[in-house]
Amino acid sequence: MEGRIPTNLRTLLILEVLGTSDRALSPTEINQSIGLPKQTIHRLCAKLEQEGFLAREEDGKKLRPTRRSRLMASGLLYASRFHIARHQVMQRVADEVGETVNFVIPDSEGMIYVDRVETDWPFRVQLPVGTHVPFHCTASGKTFLASLAPKARQAMVRSLHLKELTPNTLRTEDALLTELKQVAKNGYAFDREEFFTGMVAMAVPILDERRRYVASLAFHGPVQRLTYEEAWSKRQVLIDGARLMRDVLFE
Repeated sequence: MEGRIPTNLRTLLILEVLGTSDRALSPTEINQSIGLPKQTIHRLCAKLEQEGFLAREEDGKKLRPTRRSRLMASGLLYASRFHIARHQVMQRVADEVGETVNFVIPDSEGMIYVDRVETDWPFRVQLPVGTHVPFHCTASGKTFLASLAPKARQAMVRSLHLKELTPNTLRTEDALLTELKQVAKNGYAFDREEFFTGMVAMAVPILDERRRYVASLAFHGPVQRLTYEEAWSKRQVLIDGARLMRDVLFE
């Protein structure tokens, strides 16, 4: 098999296997899906690690994608017609909810705003594209955390600094885990002035064809205009938008 697959394609296959896994993998585990000689898979993994696409877990055995790999993946989603189609779906959602709509993905420093459609209201909460926000107190962050398997979710929560940003911020692991369990059940998450006093937000996950988390679709607005109850009443608009997003991104 090794002789039939060019080296550049082998490295892409390695990234694909890791990108479709919900956990870090050893070179041997990666190779179960590829079938290269042992020396080859270890050499290619070492090269990807050297170039900054992969990083070792603390055990020194398993590998995970790095920020460079994630940026490459998000760049593919941003490119060409996919970016245009995604933005058009966001515009449709924004027109229906009447507030700013965001496309948000997880990053090493928190959730990052990749794309957005601004509301026409002169009074709005400014969170520009490229802004990082915490995992634990944002609707998009909770949506991502809730998508993890229970054990991975618990480990992730334990790694977070649950900084109190407002009086409503969930400040204990148990409180956050309880909230995330409900988010996983409901399929949507809220930020009840937990990140920013005076701002309410709602988010849903965008899933691929295998129901794996890809990103969060969210909207937010000031409490003077958008109450929690009003946000909840618009949940189906967001859910339908996420489903349409999946169709246009993974057709």
